[in-house]
Amino acid sequence: MSLTLRVLAPDQSVFDGSADEVILPSTTGQVGILPGHVSLLAALDVGVLRVRTNSDWQSIALMGGFAEIESDDVTVLVNSAELGVNIDSTSAENDLSAARTAVTKLEGQPSTPEKVKAQQLFERARARAQASKST
Repeated sequence: MSLTLRVLAPDQSVFDGSADEVILPSTTGQVGILPGHVSLLAALDVGVLRVRTNSDWQSIALMGGFAEIESDDVTVLVNSAELGVNIDSTSAENDLSAARTAVTKLEGQPSTPEKVKAQQLFERARARAQASKST
């Protein structure tokens, strides 16, 4: 018994296949999905979705969205996503370092649109860096 996983972004189908286990980055924490899971609708945070097929794990960087689990079908609708194997690890680490520097410069300042954008870029860069390493 396995799950059917679909990860869909507005411009592409990122993943469509079978999985033995899925770990989702929900807005309330990590959610593990195995065959037979109860029906669920979950908001997803920027983070890394992990997929296990047999004993192999794949990572997908997600940029927020929603997941629906229904009868061993997992459908993930996201703003954008990227397979970890397609992310250049060095580039992702450089982006993460630059984003961390931008957030650090704005630390202690009142919340501004610039500060919010810097934090969002940091979270996206962190997800991409994590996904690039965990393949």
